[in-house]
This record gives sequence, C-alpha cells and structure tokens, in this order.
Amino acid sequence: MKKISVAWRRLPVNPDSLKNILLLLMRLVLAYGFFAPAKMKWSDIGSIADWFGSMGIPAPTLSAYLAAGTEAAGVLMLALGLGTRIISIPLIITMGVAIKTVHWANGFEAGENGFEIPLYYIIMLLTLLVFGPGQWSLDSIIRRKYRTV
Repeated sequence: MKKISVAWRRLPVNPDSLKNILLLLMRLVLAYGFFAPAKMKWSDIGSIADWFGSMGIPAPTLSAYLAAGTEAAGVLMLALGLGTRIISIPLIITMGVAIKTVHWANGFEAGENGFEIPLYYIIMLLTLLVFGPGQWSLDSIIRRKYRTV
C-alpha cells in the first residue's frame, strides 16, 4: 500500500487536478448516452406512449413526454454543465423507472438488455449530484460571477 501511495504522489500531474476533466468527461458521456434515446422517443412519441401503456406505466402519453423531455433536457444541460445537479434528479428517476419496467427482467448484462447501462448512468448521475459539474461548466462560471458581485 505504501508503494502505491508513493507512486501516486510522484505522478507528473496532481491527481486532484484531474477531477474537473473527469467530471467534464462524465457529463459528456452521459449527454451522448441520452442523445439517441431522446431522439428516438421524440421521433415517434405516439409509439413510445403505446409501448409505455403496454408495460403498465401510468399515464403513458404524459410519461412518454416526460421521459423524452427529461432526456432531451439532460443532453443539453449535461453537455453545458448548466443545472447539472437539478437535471440529475429527474434523470436518476427516469433510469430507475427504465430499470424496473424494461431492464430488470433481463438480468444484469447489457448485451441481454439488462440493467447494467442504466445502473452505470445512475452511478454517474449520483456522482454529479454529489460533486457537481466541475470547473469546466456553465454552473461554475455563473457561480464565480455571482460570488464576486
């Protein structure tokens, strides 16, 4: 363990300085991951509502619009780092519903349409909820601007 600690301190870059780039990459990966599902939902919202209804999701048309809207807003807000903590909450809920209604019965494996990928999304969203979007975000720029006022 001591060798790892020594090696960690000898890195040419301060590991703590990597936090902001990792948070940016996490936001961009999530935004990319939500893009195709949001686009697919909006391209045929009626079919999505019918599908939701067939799974027993209450108010399927409203639920389809809420899911599509949340994912579309998530793409934009996560990519920009704007309202990151706020959008993380409905995205976590959306992923939780997706796991329960679509993925759970298929088990864990992503290749079997299991809950692996939505679970990873939830973990990344929880990370952003706890740590925020990092310095390379509109949230950070806005926060810095209003701190100096």
